[in-house]
Parts: sequence; structure tokens; C-alpha cells
Amino acid sequence: MSRIQRIIDRATDGDDRLPPGLTLLSAAIAATLVFPLAWLVIEAVTVEPARARELLFSRATGEVLLNSLLLMAGVTGLSIVLGVPLAYLTVRTDLPFRWFWSVVVALPLVVPSYVGAFAFVSAFGPQGEFHDLLAPLGIERIPEIYGLPGSILVITLYTYPYVYLSTRAALLSFDTTLIEAARSLNHGRAEAFRRVTLPVIRPAVAAGSLLSALYAVSDFGTPSIMRLSVFTRQIYVEYNAFGRDYAALLSLQLLGVVLVVLALEWLVRSNRAVHGDDAGTSRDLVRLGRWRWPATLVPASVAATALLVPLWILFLWLVRSDAGRRPSMAFEAVQVLNSLSVSLAAAVVAALAALPVAYFAATHGSLLATLFERATYVGFAVPGIVLALALVYFGSGYLPGLYQTLPLLVFAYVVRFLPQAVGSTRTSILGVDPRLVEAGRTLGESSMGAFRRVTFPLTRSGIVAGAALVFLTTMKELPVTLILRPSGFETIVTQIWRAQETALYQYAVVPTLILLVISGLSMVVILAQEGSEEGL
Repeated sequence: MSRIQRIIDRATDGDDRLPPGLTLLSAAIAATLVFPLAWLVIEAVTVEPARARELLFSRATGEVLLNSLLLMAGVTGLSIVLGVPLAYLTVRTDLPFRWFWSVVVALPLVVPSYVGAFAFVSAFGPQGEFHDLLAPLGIERIPEIYGLPGSILVITLYTYPYVYLSTRAALLSFDTTLIEAARSLNHGRAEAFRRVTLPVIRPAVAAGSLLSALYAVSDFGTPSIMRLSVFTRQIYVEYNAFGRDYAALLSLQLLGVVLVVLALEWLVRSNRAVHGDDAGTSRDLVRLGRWRWPATLVPASVAATALLVPLWILFLWLVRSDAGRRPSMAFEAVQVLNSLSVSLAAAVVAALAALPVAYFAATHGSLLATLFERATYVGFAVPGIVLALALVYFGSGYLPGLYQTLPLLVFAYVVRFLPQAVGSTRTSILGVDPRLVEAGRTLGESSMGAFRRVTFPLTRSGIVAGAALVFLTTMKELPVTLILRPSGFETIVTQIWRAQETALYQYAVVPTLILLVISGLSMVVILAQEGSEEGL
């Protein structure tokens, strides 16, 4: 037995089924993703202990921690409340125009949260458009949009699709004969859902909730616009004020919160594989009866709130702006090409990097496999501003040849969004019947041959869906793009940011609409991979 194999066996309680090549490859990918964050430890250990205690246990730090936890809990809970019923309605019921609502309720994911936050402030702020509409009716004050409630509302509207999409995928692969068996045992629909459906979709709900929670705790734009003091906003303020020691300590606290979230999600998830063949077909649908048409108000109201408010504000920006023309702010087609090129590169690299990690985690239940998969989620939870500054630190100090280059920018995107590809790929691999792989092995195929000829074709849709999700989120990533892009490399999001900074909002309308269209097409690609008989 080789020395490498003995080390692996020691770390995995002697499980000799772990292939050394796959284990080392997964370890290398996980280490590469976590390595840039080492600067946080370097910065933190240089702070004097007395100073560190003073900063960490201050009243301001306690307020930041409390606000961040409340924001994360509120967004996660509301995302489940919205995402699970919407997934059930669009998969398991005879809701009118199910194919239409399936796409529409997923579209809020394409709207950048900072655009949604700015739109909601413009619409529902103290002097917003909604206030002006109600003023003639004698209503002079509306509920406050700023602070924690507004932040929870806005982030939820643009992250609940994570829960919706993962739950929908689980319901589509669910064997509905199990429900029929429960009904034959005199269980009502509610009891059958609780005892049969819910345990099966729980891992998918947990996976989607994890992404929503991590997004909430790492979002910078929305809390800043909503004037909520959370980790991301305070870290940005400290960096601007040259308080690198406090920013590093806050970043480590944030990583601690992330690790707790990952541990809680791991407790409620499972590696249970669910195989089904007829879920979602017309004969399996739950009949809503007289509630069939009123039920459409659920997806319609959610989608309208998340999509129509930003479109309304964008239209007003376009027709009401009286600012003078500024040629330097003009939108250029090359910005679209730049966004597409880096997003496509990030999606391809993420899909390739996610495959070994997801396969290792799905086919081997060892602690080591779980550790490698969990490590990929760290980058998603770290605020983009923190990750970007970490790569600036390493790039300028140790790799000057890569500093402010496209490879470093693409690498940052992969670190940020690889979990989206890992989660989708892992779910698809869990859905492959192990007996098919065993049949391939008995016919003389090697492990790699069985993967290439059996597993990969069956999981291709999940891999494509994960890559499309990385593409979508890369298209709207702001902090990483602003800090790490090469000089003169303008994209759609940098054009939107410039327009907002200069208050020339008419120059943000066209790029925002283009961003929504491109991201919407990628969402169609994601939904098209579901493989349901009805398609889209």
C-alpha cells in the first residue's frame, strides 16, 4: 500500500473504497478555493490581543452580528415559505399555465439585488413614487422601507428562487407511486405530504435554503442601500477608513457564522437518492378544483412584486430624466461582449472543477468527502468585496503578473460561485441508480469508463444547469468585477454602477434591461434541463 493511500485511509477510517486520484484532485480543488482567504488569518494574528478583544466585544460589533443573524434567518425562513409552495404548485398541481409560471417565478433570480433594492427605495421610500400616488388620497406616510424589514423583503424576493428551483427539481424526480400507496392507507393529502413527500424533498429544501442564507449574509449592495449595519457593510466602511485590522476580525467572525450555517445544513441533509420516472405527468397532478384559478394569484403576486417594481422604476428613469447628455457615459456593445466572455469562461471552469468534488461527495459518504464539498461553499459566503481585496493582496504582493488580468477575474468568479455548480451536479449524481453503474462495471468497464458511459450522460443536464447558474450569477456580480477587472475592461454591471454613482440613471436603463434578458435566457436553460415530459 502506498504512503498516499495510507494517509487517505487514516483520514477516512480506513475506507479502502476511496480512490486516491479522485481524493487528491478534490482536495487540490478545495485547497485552491480556500487558499486566497488565508490573508484574513494573516491580518487577524497581527492585531494586538487587547485591541482584538476591544474590537470584537464592542457594542458596535454586537449590533453588526445581531443584524446579520436576523437578516439571514429572516431571508431563509421567507425563502422557504415562498419557494416550497411555488414549487409544489408548478409541479404537483393542475395550476393553469403551469409552464408559464414555472419560468416566471424563477426570473427574480436574474435581477441583481442592488438593482432591486434601489428600485424599492425609489418606489417605497419616504418620498418615493408610491408615496406620491397615495398622497392625493390623504395618506402621507407609508411603512418604513429602510432597515432590517426592508432588507429581508428585498433579498428574499431575489433569492427565494434558490429554494424554488432545488425543491422543484426534487419534486420532478419524485416517485409519485409512494403518495398513492400512502393514500391507499387512508392518509389524507396533508398527511401524505408530511410523511412521504416532505422527507424526500427535505435535502433539496436544505440545499436551496443554504444558498439563500449564504447570499443574505454576504450581500453588500442591499444592506448598504437599506442603511442596515451588517458584516458586509461594516467591512467595506472599515476598509475605506483604512481599518484593516477591524475589517479582518469582522471577516473572521463572518466566516465563523458561515461555518455554523454549513454545519446546521449538513445535519438536516442526507445522501438519500430518489429515483422516479413519472413525477409531474398529468395523471399524477393534484386537482385544485374551485381553487384552480385563484391559486394563480400566489405566483402572480410574488412575480409581480419582484419583477414589475424594478421595471416600473427603470421606465421612470428613462422618461423622466432631464440630465444633460454625457458622451462618456454612453453604453457600448463591447460591454455586453465582455460580460458574456468572462461569464462563459467562469461557467465552464466552474463546471469542470465541480465535477470531481460533487462526484466524490455523492458516491462516498466519508467525512473527508463532506469536508471537501463544504470547503467549496466558503467562497460563496464571503462578501465579494472581501474576496476581491484578498486577491488584490495576493496578486499585487506575490503574483504581480496576474494582478488585474482576466484569469484572476475568472478565478474570483469560480471561487465565489462554484457551490452552485457543485450542488446541482451532486444532486444529479445522487439521482443515478447505482445498479446501472454496477451493471457497467460487470460488463468490464473501469471506474472511469462506467462514469463516462453511464453516469455522465445521466447527469449532463444537472451539470449544464449548474454551469448556467454560475453564468447567471457571474453576469450580475458587482464588487469582484469593479475591483479585479483589468484597466479599461467595462462590463454591463460596471456601466450600471457608473450611471448610479453619477445619478445619470437613464444610462443604467439599457444595460440593466440587457442584463435581465441575458440572465433570463440562462434561467430558461436551467429550467430546460429538468427533463420533464412537458418541457417548457
